[in-house]
Amino acid sequence: MSHEEEFSGSLRGHFLIAMPSLSDPNFSETVTYICEHNDEGAVGLVINRIHPELTIETVFRELKVASVPEVDALPMYLGGPVHEGQIFILHGPPFGWEACRPVTPTLALSNSKDLLEQLAKGEGPQSFVITLGCAGWGPGQLESEIMANAWLSCPASEAILFDTPTERRWAEAAKLMGVDIKLLTGVAGHA
Repeated sequence: MSHEEEFSGSLRGHFLIAMPSLSDPNFSETVTYICEHNDEGAVGLVINRIHPELTIETVFRELKVASVPEVDALPMYLGGPVHEGQIFILHGPPFGWEACRPVTPTLALSNSKDLLEQLAKGEGPQSFVITLGCAGWGPGQLESEIMANAWLSCPASEAILFDTPTERRWAEAAKLMGVDIKLLTGVAGHA
């Protein structure tokens, strides 16, 4: 039986929680929200890595979009090592923006200027995360990484996504599964 046959469920709308043993610097101690997962691969956004240099205010200034101070103060996240020059917005309602793709009934992924302009004014969705870049996996790659004990997965929590302080999201996401992430080992057991 292949990894793909053994692991057949879609993780769309789930968190991927990096195991403590995951040493890839792009994903060490991260929580990734999975926006798409099908036979062609998976796409997600890391939601607990704040960009060390860019702010949302910087991005709005670069795009020549006027913004309000309360939005300028919000963090810009490093969404992953793929499409590092593109902006992605994971958000709640309202939907219907130019490039808006539903992920779940209550969340969508967008990357259009019309939504950015509304967010800059303090309008549009009340709940959102803006990232630069995303995470991507080819066909069967994510399934293989899960089978190799690199990730835990569970249904996502919007409270963790939008209300939990960034530095606590990794541990809090693991708690959804009843796990203290700091006590886990990277060694898989087999019965």
